[in-house]
Amino acid sequence: MTNSFATYSKENGGRVLLLFLLFLLAIYQFITAGFNAFAIICLIPLAVPIVYAAFNWQMLTFWVLIFTNYFLQFLGKQNMLPQGIPMSIYNELLEIILLLIAIVDARQAPHFERTGNLMLISILAWCGFCTLEVLNDTCNLGIDVGGWYTGARMMAFQLLYAFLIFTLYITTPERLLKYLKIWAILSLFSVYWTWQQQHIGFTAAENIWMETLGRTTHMVNGITRYFSTFSDAANYGCNASAAAVAFYVLGITSKIKKDKYFFLITGLLVTWGMFASGTRTAMFCLIAGFAVFIVLSKSFKIAIPVAIVFGFFMSILIFTDIGQGNSQIRRMRSAFNKDDASANVRDINQAAIKKYIADAPWGLGLGVSYDNVPANNKYKKLSTIPPDSEYVFIWVHTGPIGITTFVILTIIMFLGGCWVVFTKIKNRSLMGVGAGLCGAFAAIQLGGYGNQVLMQFPNCLIFYGGLAIVYILPYIEPAWVEMEEKRFAEQEEKKRLKLEKKLASRV
Repeated sequence: MTNSFATYSKENGGRVLLLFLLFLLAIYQFITAGFNAFAIICLIPLAVPIVYAAFNWQMLTFWVLIFTNYFLQFLGKQNMLPQGIPMSIYNELLEIILLLIAIVDARQAPHFERTGNLMLISILAWCGFCTLEVLNDTCNLGIDVGGWYTGARMMAFQLLYAFLIFTLYITTPERLLKYLKIWAILSLFSVYWTWQQQHIGFTAAENIWMETLGRTTHMVNGITRYFSTFSDAANYGCNASAAAVAFYVLGITSKIKKDKYFFLITGLLVTWGMFASGTRTAMFCLIAGFAVFIVLSKSFKIAIPVAIVFGFFMSILIFTDIGQGNSQIRRMRSAFNKDDASANVRDINQAAIKKYIADAPWGLGLGVSYDNVPANNKYKKLSTIPPDSEYVFIWVHTGPIGITTFVILTIIMFLGGCWVVFTKIKNRSLMGVGAGLCGAFAAIQLGGYGNQVLMQFPNCLIFYGGLAIVYILPYIEPAWVEMEEKRFAEQEEKKRLKLEKKLASRV
């Protein structure tokens, strides 16, 4: 037995040594950091076949990221994810693997030149600011690099990952169209799950959440707010609103009939899900998204009918009592009631925050939260006030300087995308893709102003990645035109053959 082990060690010395070192590291982590760190170390060898598979099936890895990102909150809600592992780790590992693949394959498929644009500059500037926040010690707690990195990763670095991944991997019109359809299918699944929650009931895990953490916010005046596959109803409603804008625009501008019907129907169903969420901010998100599309359409033939139809439905919601018997419509209508008490709670919280933040121009810091600020600390009260908004959250943690920087950089990257759509794209349907994604980005930003949803899963990757796509549309426009002409010709040929068959049957 000893001789056989010695022979194996001699022939496989490097691997034996590596496994032995990993074993010692696992034992050390188990003693010092507990079971979770021990488990992570033990799983390191599994990374080898995963990385190998990722390098061999690159686009499969990309699609796995899209699905993983969309269902993280859903799996977490259903208690299907291992406890103790940060939810962002799954996305981040896939994104890092994809970036490594892109770097290794740069000579064969160079697309890094497409990254040089206003959006990259804006995101890098924001990442730089958030990196400086590691020195922020407003609360006199000392510099906590681990806590800072956790905050910076969610507030800044995931924006950079989203931009790079979509810029480097959505390189052909076929991939773009496939992504848009997969996004629509995922949104339809959320619609289905909403219907299931309404008519079949919540799962056991969802029921527990509704009876505990979600009770005060998701059972309002006898109205149940449905959260579908998302973390909460606000996250779902804002996502559905922004996604619906994109799908409507894609349907309106597509030249291919089956795509047109698919996206328009998806938009309608997703809008139904938006109402079921009872998220009042979602109505304003929808308005903002369509306003962006109307401006970018550069076509009175499109802008006027869309404005009339959308204005008609909004007028019904604002100025009439039609549909008042439906609890979700009734809650949405309350968004336009200035005297609604629950709608004004945020204003009261923000007034309190403003008093405290005056003495913290750089904010509390990215690693600071209500559970690590001592009770006798000057900023304890500030750390416990619910932000109720992503923009307020950024304001609290990075101060007036940080929120001003974030707003300016967001406007720059958004207007840069609009400029690309308005001036650099000639094809009408591709212009519709760009306008829809810009409208969705504007919608989710407004959602982030009203609710803490902007950096939540799955929103960041979807909408910042969507804006990244806008910047690369001029690169793929020639191939898009070729693909569209081919598909349109096939559509017309099927139409001609169908007509011939119909005429022949009459003879």
